[in-house]
Amino acid sequence: MGAKIKALGKTHTEKMPTQQQFDSQEDGNREQKVASRSWTIEDSENLYRIQGWGEPYFSINAAGHVTVSPQGDRGGSLDLYELVAALRQRNIGLPLLIRFSDILADRIERLNAAFARAIARYNYPNVYRGVYPIKCNQHRHIVESLVRYGKPYQFGLEAGSKPELMIALATLEPSSEALLICNGYKDREYIETALLARRLGHQTIVVIEQLEELYVALQISKQLGIEPVLGVRGKLSTKGSGRWGTSTGDRAKFGLTISEMLKVVDELQATGMLHCLQLLHFHIGSQISSISVIKDAIREASQIYVQLTRLGANMCYLDVGGGLGVDYDGSKTNFYASKNYNMQNYANDIVAYVRDACEQGRVNAPILVSESGRAIASHQSVLIFDVLETNDVPSTPPQAVEETEHLVLRNLWETYESINENNYQETYNDAIQFKEEATSLFNFGYLSLKERARAEQLYWACCGKILDIARRQEYVPDDLEDLEKIMASIYYVNLSVFQSAPDSWAIDQLFPIMPIHRLNEEPTQRAILADLTCDSDGKIDQFIDLRDVKSVLELHPLKPLEKPNSDRQKSHEPYYLGMFLVGAYQEIMGNLHNLFGDTNVVHIQMSPKGYQIEYLVKGDTITEVLSYVQYKAEDLLENIRRRTEQALQENRITLKESQLLLNDYERSLSRYTYLVGE
Repeated sequence: MGAKIKALGKTHTEKMPTQQQFDSQEDGNREQKVASRSWTIEDSENLYRIQGWGEPYFSINAAGHVTVSPQGDRGGSLDLYELVAALRQRNIGLPLLIRFSDILADRIERLNAAFARAIARYNYPNVYRGVYPIKCNQHRHIVESLVRYGKPYQFGLEAGSKPELMIALATLEPSSEALLICNGYKDREYIETALLARRLGHQTIVVIEQLEELYVALQISKQLGIEPVLGVRGKLSTKGSGRWGTSTGDRAKFGLTISEMLKVVDELQATGMLHCLQLLHFHIGSQISSISVIKDAIREASQIYVQLTRLGANMCYLDVGGGLGVDYDGSKTNFYASKNYNMQNYANDIVAYVRDACEQGRVNAPILVSESGRAIASHQSVLIFDVLETNDVPSTPPQAVEETEHLVLRNLWETYESINENNYQETYNDAIQFKEEATSLFNFGYLSLKERARAEQLYWACCGKILDIARRQEYVPDDLEDLEKIMASIYYVNLSVFQSAPDSWAIDQLFPIMPIHRLNEEPTQRAILADLTCDSDGKIDQFIDLRDVKSVLELHPLKPLEKPNSDRQKSHEPYYLGMFLVGAYQEIMGNLHNLFGDTNVVHIQMSPKGYQIEYLVKGDTITEVLSYVQYKAEDLLENIRRRTEQALQENRITLKESQLLLNDYERSLSRYTYLVGE
C-alpha cells in the first residue's frame, strides 16, 4: 500500500478552489520551478494572495512595497512602508496599529449601496437601516467615526451590555432615524435607561432575550409612562457554520424558543401592549462562510416574522444580526477563514427571501436591519511590527567524516551523500534513526558533546538536502509532511500575540501576514513567528494559503547593516511585517500576558495633499500596565531607592552604579512596554 500523499507543509483541512483559482495556483507552482527567472511583484501577489483578501484596499507597487487605498478604487493610495518610516521619524515606536478612517467610511458606504441595489432590483417596498455592534471594537475614535460616516444612511448602533449602552447614548445623535438596538442580558437599570432615552429622541428598541426582561420592561413602562418599542430574539433551528456554528440552534445561549415568543405575544396582548412588539432579531453566529446557511436562516426567520404579524404584533423591523463574513485568506470558498459569497450576494438573498415571504403571507415588508460589525471594521486596521532576530536551522554543508570517527557519524555522512530524488523518503527515515541513535549513545556516555554536535549538524544537513528535493515535488509522502515546519526558521517579532491577535492564539483564526517591503525580491526563508512573551503559545505557525493552511510563511533573510555599529542593538536592516484585517475584536479582546500593553495607534485620513494623522493614541507605558495589576510606580521606585541605599551602606554597589540603576528604573517606568528599536 502506498503512503497517502499531500502538498508539503499543509494541514488536513482543505478548501475547494474554483478552476480559475486552481489554474492560478498551478501557474504559481510552475513559476517557482523556473529558477532562471527573476522574482517579480506578481509572484509576491500570488504568494501572499493579496489580491484575494486585500482588494480593493491593499496591493503592491513597482517598488515592492504594500500600498493602501483607503477609499478603495475611488481615491488615492499610500505607500505603507514609507508611511511607517515617516511615523518612525515622529518617534512613534513599533509595534504600531494603523487605522485608516476612510476604509471605515468606504465599508459603510458599500454595505448600504449593496442593500440599496438589492432593494431596487427586487422592488422591495421598504428600506435598510444598518447598525454597528459596538462589541466588535469599542474604541472611542472608531465608534465616533462610524456614527459620523453612517449619518447619511441613518446608520445606528447596537449595544450588547450596559457599558456599551452608555457609549451609544452619548455618541449617537438623538432625534434621528438611526436605530439603537439594545441586546444582551439586561437588568432593571439597563431597561430603564433605554426607555428614558426615548425621551431624548433616541430610537431605542429593547430586544427581549429572556422572558423575565419582558416583565421588567412592562413594569418600568407603566411606572414611567413611556411606551417601549420591543423586539424578540429568536432561536432559529438553522445551524450556523464555521467556528460559531454550535452557538446557534435550539440550545443557543441567547434568544427565545418559539413557545417563549408566543408567551411574549400572549403577555403583551393581555396588557394591551401587543402593538409595542415591532422587531424580530436572530443571530446565527459570526463569520458565516457559506451563503447556504444565510439562505436557510433568512427563510426560517421570514416565516416567523410573518406569523408574528398575523398574530397581531405591530411588526416593523427584521434584524438579521451579524455573520457577514470576511475573506481572510482570499480563497472565496466556504472555508472557515473565507466566504463563498460577496456583500452583494448577501444583500440580494436577504431582500429577495424576505420580500417573497411577506408577499406570500400578505403582510407588509419590514425595515431590514443588519449588525455587520466584522465586515465593517476588519479592513481598517493594520498591525505593523518588526523582526528582532532569527533562529535558523544550520545550513553550512558538513565536512566529510573520517573513517576513524564514530560509526553513527559515518552512517549519517553516508546517508547525506546518498540522498537523491529516488530515495529521499527512505534516506529521511534513515537520518532520523541515526540521529536517535546518536542521542541514545550520548545519554549513555558513548558519544562526546562534540560528537553529538557533529551528529546534529549532519542530521540537519540531510534534512536540508531532502527538503530541497521535496519542494520540487508536487506532492510528498505523509512522513515528510512536517519537514517544512521542522526546518523552518524562527523569526522573533516585536509584538504580543495575546495582546494584538488573541484570536490567532485562542481559536486559530487566520490573518493575512506578509512583509510590507522587499516584495520585488524572492523570499527564500520559511519561518514561523515567535512573539515577545515567555509562553510557548506565543507564536504564529498557521498562515493563509489557497487550498488549506500553510505551516510556514515565506520571508526574506535579514540584511546585515552595511556599517555595523558596536553600540547598536541591531546588526541588520529593519524588516517590517504587516498583519492585516485585524480591526474586529482583536484590540478589545487582547490581554496583558507578560504585561505587554496596548500598542501605539495612529488614525490616518486621506487629504488633498496625501494624508494626515487624525489621531495618535500612545500605547501603554510600563507604569500604566503596572497600575492595572495594582502596583504604584512611585512605591516601586521608592523600594528600589531604599535597597540601593542599603547596598551602598554595605559597599555592594558604587554610588555611580546606584544612580545608573535608579535612572534606568525610573526611565523604564515611563517607557513603552515593547522593545524600542533604533
